[in-house]
Amino acid sequence: MKVSDVAVGTLGLVGGAEWNGGCSFDAYLLERSGSNRVTLLPTAAAYERPDLAVAHATKWFAGLGAKVDTAMVITRADAEDPNFAQMLADSSFIYLGGGSPLHLFSVLKHSQCYGAIVNAFTNGAVVAGSSAGAMVLGDPMVDPRGGGLTLGLGLVKGLAVMPHFSSTSAELKHRTQTLAEPEVVVAGIDEQTALIRDSDGTWFSMGAGSVSLVSNGAELAISQLSDIVRLAV
Repeated sequence: MKVSDVAVGTLGLVGGAEWNGGCSFDAYLLERSGSNRVTLLPTAAAYERPDLAVAHATKWFAGLGAKVDTAMVITRADAEDPNFAQMLADSSFIYLGGGSPLHLFSVLKHSQCYGAIVNAFTNGAVVAGSSAGAMVLGDPMVDPRGGGLTLGLGLVKGLAVMPHFSSTSAELKHRTQTLAEPEVVVAGIDEQTALIRDSDGTWFSMGAGSVSLVSNGAELAISQLSDIVRLAV
């Protein structure tokens, strides 16, 4: 894959506490997908009752008039299952839920399922991730073990997501922003808030909270993202 500016699908990076009342952006993402079906990957919640994540998402999206189809990709073997990969490739709206970003990364990296997600996105699908799901889509990724930076899946290059930003300690925010390379944008996203890249390349935020962008020690406006970060498709 090469880094480019092509008009592809819509990307939603959510700061956590997904599928709750403040998540007004989910209706927008559904509209952008042109579908009333959402394919959920509860992978990051593998050790935290993924069935509960499925039930939560199903109830939430039912209230928006949509049905949730679950790709129960829990292990690396699941991520190489051609049936799951086909399911994702055929999806118009793919949602990666929260949990462990390190587990999610290890399961999806260089897998058939991740390739299918990228292909679906390239073909116009909506791809959303919340908390861990948002973290892994960037590269670099914020390491949850201490706020340093590590490898992410890299659907977006040069963007490191810090979810749950309003409840993150000032010390951890400072550590991550200081350790980031000068060309990397650290995106602090509040819960029930989405940083969205629309299919035409426009970036904006929606939801209950706010988004903070910092690069090389300076605050950025969301409108500046299109000049700095790139998609790897």
